[in-house]
Amino acid sequence: MRKGTGIGGMFMVSMMALACAVIVAMVAIIIGNILLHGAGGISWEFLSRAPEAGMTRGGIFPAIFGTAALVILMTIAVIPLGVATAVYMHEYAPKRSRMIGLVRLAIQNLAGVPAIVFGLFGYVFFTKFVGAAIDRGLYGGELVYGQPAIVWAALTMALLTLPTVVVATEEALRAIPQSYREVAYALGATRWQMIRRVVLPQATGGILTGGILAVSRGSGEVAPVMFTGAAYFLPELPRRLHDQFMELGYHVYVMTTQSIDVEATKPVLYSTVLVLLMLTFLLNFTAIMIRSRIRRRLRHDR
Repeated sequence: MRKGTGIGGMFMVSMMALACAVIVAMVAIIIGNILLHGAGGISWEFLSRAPEAGMTRGGIFPAIFGTAALVILMTIAVIPLGVATAVYMHEYAPKRSRMIGLVRLAIQNLAGVPAIVFGLFGYVFFTKFVGAAIDRGLYGGELVYGQPAIVWAALTMALLTLPTVVVATEEALRAIPQSYREVAYALGATRWQMIRRVVLPQATGGILTGGILAVSRGSGEVAPVMFTGAAYFLPELPRRLHDQFMELGYHVYVMTTQSIDVEATKPVLYSTVLVLLMLTFLLNFTAIMIRSRIRRRLRHDR
């Protein structure tokens, strides 16, 4: 019996190792292909200049800037909202509340909604409803916010990544021992003091992990921003929240589907994809370093 169990265990371990090897090989092939065809086109001019008409010359700096600005605005919007939602559901709401159960179910279902649906929702709600209301109230009906803009794209992306942050934060809160909360109450702390000084510092790692996952997804999505603010050719940088912007993912999409000369744009396309990967890795690395630094500081404070 033990021999059969050992063989079965070895078989499962072998299958898992094979699955890991296949995944690593696929990732290596994809990244290798991009590096092979795109590394030659990377230069300081390509990274620092604005594009020229036809997109076969010039650079992609506006798209790099727009992607980074989009992800930063998205993160600023989604982290407080996601953390507040998770804290309320886990720390304040009744444990057996049917309403909270429905909210959790809605969040789980929201994670499976196609990205293009978020794009259509963002266009209708943020651009045509909220933006138009702002224009009527503050600008006398002049078209300012009632059009695609980087702020609406960032808020749409925040809704897209909200389930990731909520689930990660709630799991981090659930992992904190209940005894920590009881000790804080025994020392006379209010619920908010207990959450602010005990629970949230302990859950910082999980919260930032949710933020990292949100950055990973948000930096590569195309469908939401193509409806809410991205432009294909816009050499000027976005300077205000209601400006449109260039985005690397949308830039790649348009070049692969709308170019009149695919062969001429292929070198630029590969180089742009490589820059998008590098920017995504850089944003993730920055978030991971921030998380590590906060964890070290929390351990030092203890």
